[in-house]
Amino acid sequence: MAPAILTNASSVLALGTGNRLGRVVDRARVAASGISTFAPGSTEREAGTMQLQALQIRANLLLKSLRCFYAGLGLFAVSALIAVGGSVASYYGQKLFFELTAVLAVATGTSAVLALCLGCTLMVHETRLAVQSLAKEAELRVHEHSFRTSGVTPPTHSAPCALRTCELQGIPPKL
Repeated sequence: MAPAILTNASSVLALGTGNRLGRVVDRARVAASGISTFAPGSTEREAGTMQLQALQIRANLLLKSLRCFYAGLGLFAVSALIAVGGSVASYYGQKLFFELTAVLAVATGTSAVLALCLGCTLMVHETRLAVQSLAKEAELRVHEHSFRTSGVTPPTHSAPCALRTCELQGIPPKL
Protein backbone atom coordinates (compact mmCIF):
# COMPACT_ATOMS: atom_id res chain seq x y z
CA MET A 1 0.00 0.00 0.00
CA ALA A 2 2.74 2.49 0.93
CA PRO A 3 4.57 2.22 -2.43
CA ALA A 4 1.30 2.91 -4.24
CA ILE A 5 0.65 6.06 -2.18
CA LEU A 6 4.22 7.26 -2.60
CA THR A 7 4.10 6.51 -6.33
CA ASN A 8 0.94 8.60 -6.57
CA ALA A 9 2.58 11.40 -4.57
CA SER A 10 5.59 11.36 -6.92
CA SER A 11 3.29 11.51 -9.93
CA VAL A 12 1.38 14.50 -8.56
CA LEU A 13 4.61 16.29 -7.67
CA ALA A 14 6.03 15.61 -11.13
CA LEU A 15 2.85 16.94 -12.75
CA GLY A 16 2.89 20.12 -10.67
CA THR A 17 6.59 20.65 -11.26
CA GLY A 18 6.17 20.21 -15.00
CA ASN A 19 3.46 22.87 -14.96
CA ARG A 20 5.67 25.25 -13.00
CA LEU A 21 8.53 24.66 -15.42
CA GLY A 22 6.22 25.51 -18.32
CA ARG A 23 5.18 28.74 -16.62
CA VAL A 24 8.81 29.73 -16.02
CA VAL A 25 9.63 29.03 -19.67
CA ASP A 26 6.66 31.15 -20.78
CA ARG A 27 7.71 33.97 -18.48
CA ALA A 28 11.29 33.77 -19.78
CA ARG A 29 10.04 34.05 -23.37
CA VAL A 30 8.02 37.16 -22.52
CA ALA A 31 10.98 38.69 -20.67
CA ALA A 32 13.35 37.89 -23.54
CA SER A 33 11.06 39.48 -26.10
CA GLY A 34 10.71 42.57 -23.91
CA ILE A 35 14.44 43.06 -23.54
CA SER A 36 14.88 43.81 -27.23
CA THR A 37 12.59 46.83 -26.95
CA PHE A 38 14.99 48.64 -24.59
CA ALA A 39 18.14 50.47 -25.58
CA PRO A 40 21.44 48.69 -24.95
CA GLY A 41 22.88 49.73 -21.60
CA SER A 42 19.56 51.02 -20.26
CA THR A 43 18.48 50.21 -16.74
CA GLU A 44 15.38 48.48 -18.10
CA ARG A 45 17.46 46.22 -20.33
CA GLU A 46 19.78 45.36 -17.45
CA ALA A 47 16.80 44.59 -15.22
CA GLY A 48 15.31 42.37 -17.95
CA THR A 49 18.60 40.56 -18.38
CA MET A 50 18.83 39.96 -14.64
CA GLN A 51 15.24 38.72 -14.62
CA LEU A 52 16.15 36.23 -17.35
CA GLN A 53 19.13 35.06 -15.31
CA ALA A 54 16.90 34.54 -12.27
CA LEU A 55 14.38 32.65 -14.41
CA GLN A 56 17.17 30.44 -15.74
CA ILE A 57 18.19 29.55 -12.19
CA ARG A 58 14.57 28.73 -11.34
CA ALA A 59 14.17 26.62 -14.49
CA ASN A 60 17.30 24.64 -13.63
CA LEU A 61 16.03 23.99 -10.09
CA LEU A 62 12.67 22.86 -11.45
CA LEU A 63 14.34 20.58 -13.98
CA LYS A 64 16.49 18.99 -11.26
CA SER A 65 13.47 18.48 -9.00
CA LEU A 66 11.51 17.00 -11.91
CA ARG A 67 14.33 14.52 -12.50
CA CYS A 68 14.25 13.59 -8.81
CA PHE A 69 10.50 13.05 -8.90
CA TYR A 70 10.78 10.89 -12.01
CA ALA A 71 13.61 8.90 -10.42
CA GLY A 72 11.52 8.45 -7.28
CA LEU A 73 8.55 7.38 -9.34
CA GLY A 74 10.60 4.78 -11.19
CA LEU A 75 12.25 3.54 -8.01
CA PHE A 76 8.89 3.15 -6.26
CA ALA A 77 7.64 1.11 -9.19
CA VAL A 78 10.79 -1.06 -9.12
CA SER A 79 10.45 -1.46 -5.37
CA ALA A 80 6.87 -2.68 -5.74
CA LEU A 81 7.90 -5.08 -8.51
CA ILE A 82 10.75 -6.47 -6.40
CA ALA A 83 8.35 -6.90 -3.48
CA VAL A 84 6.06 -8.96 -5.74
CA GLY A 85 9.07 -11.07 -6.71
CA GLY A 86 9.83 -11.55 -2.99
CA SER A 87 6.27 -12.67 -2.37
CA VAL A 88 6.56 -15.26 -5.12
CA ALA A 89 9.89 -16.45 -3.69
CA SER A 90 8.34 -16.74 -0.24
CA TYR A 91 5.38 -18.69 -1.61
CA TYR A 92 7.73 -21.22 -3.21
CA GLY A 93 9.97 -21.43 -0.13
CA GLN A 94 13.01 -19.78 -1.75
CA LYS A 95 14.43 -18.26 1.44
CA LEU A 96 17.66 -16.89 -0.10
CA PHE A 97 15.83 -15.31 -3.04
CA PHE A 98 13.23 -13.88 -0.64
CA GLU A 99 15.92 -12.32 1.56
CA LEU A 100 17.69 -10.88 -1.48
CA THR A 101 14.48 -9.33 -2.80
CA ALA A 102 13.70 -7.93 0.67
CA VAL A 103 17.07 -6.16 0.76
CA LEU A 104 16.64 -4.87 -2.80
CA ALA A 105 13.09 -3.68 -2.12
CA VAL A 106 14.21 -1.77 0.96
CA ALA A 107 17.18 -0.28 -0.90
CA THR A 108 15.11 0.86 -3.89
CA GLY A 109 12.30 2.12 -1.64
CA THR A 110 14.78 4.10 0.45
CA SER A 111 16.37 5.52 -2.68
CA ALA A 112 12.94 6.52 -3.94
CA VAL A 113 12.11 8.32 -0.69
CA LEU A 114 15.46 10.13 -0.80
CA ALA A 115 14.82 11.19 -4.40
CA LEU A 116 11.38 12.45 -3.39
CA CYS A 117 12.84 14.38 -0.45
CA LEU A 118 15.57 15.91 -2.62
CA GLY A 119 13.03 16.95 -5.23
CA CYS A 120 10.86 18.56 -2.56
CA THR A 121 13.88 20.40 -1.14
CA LEU A 122 14.70 21.76 -4.59
CA MET A 123 11.06 22.82 -5.03
CA VAL A 124 11.13 24.69 -1.71
CA HIS A 125 14.30 26.50 -2.84
CA GLU A 126 12.72 27.37 -6.20
CA THR A 127 9.55 28.60 -4.50
CA ARG A 128 11.63 30.82 -2.22
CA LEU A 129 13.36 32.30 -5.28
CA ALA A 130 10.01 32.85 -6.99
CA VAL A 131 8.59 34.69 -3.99
CA GLN A 132 11.74 36.80 -3.66
CA SER A 133 11.57 37.64 -7.35
CA LEU A 134 7.93 38.70 -7.06
CA ALA A 135 8.71 40.88 -4.04
CA LYS A 136 11.61 42.54 -5.88
CA GLU A 137 9.50 43.06 -8.98
CA ALA A 138 6.75 44.63 -6.89
CA GLU A 139 9.29 46.92 -5.24
CA LEU A 140 10.54 48.02 -8.67
CA ARG A 141 6.97 48.68 -9.84
CA VAL A 142 6.20 50.75 -6.73
CA HIS A 143 9.43 52.69 -7.29
CA GLU A 144 8.51 53.33 -10.94
CA HIS A 145 4.97 54.31 -9.97
CA SER A 146 6.24 56.82 -7.41
CA PHE A 147 8.31 58.50 -10.14
CA ARG A 148 5.32 58.62 -12.51
CA THR A 149 2.91 60.06 -9.95
CA SER A 150 5.39 62.64 -8.66
CA GLY A 151 6.06 64.02 -12.13
CA VAL A 152 9.80 63.49 -11.70
CA THR A 153 11.54 61.79 -14.59
CA PRO A 154 13.33 58.64 -13.42
CA PRO A 155 17.04 58.43 -14.21
CA THR A 156 17.64 56.73 -17.54
CA HIS A 157 20.95 55.06 -16.84
CA SER A 158 23.42 55.42 -14.06
CA ALA A 159 25.67 53.14 -12.11
CA PRO A 160 23.70 53.56 -8.84
CA CYS A 161 20.45 52.63 -10.62
CA ALA A 162 22.08 49.60 -12.21
CA LEU A 163 23.49 48.58 -8.83
CA ARG A 164 20.07 49.05 -7.20
CA THR A 165 18.44 46.92 -9.90
CA CYS A 166 21.04 44.20 -9.32
CA GLU A 167 20.40 44.41 -5.60
CA LEU A 168 16.63 44.14 -6.11
CA GLN A 169 17.02 41.12 -8.37
CA GLY A 170 19.35 39.40 -5.87
CA ILE A 171 22.13 39.03 -8.44
CA PRO A 172 25.62 40.35 -7.80
CA PRO A 173 26.19 43.35 -10.09
CA LYS A 174 28.93 43.34 -12.68
CA LEU A 175 31.17 46.28 -11.94
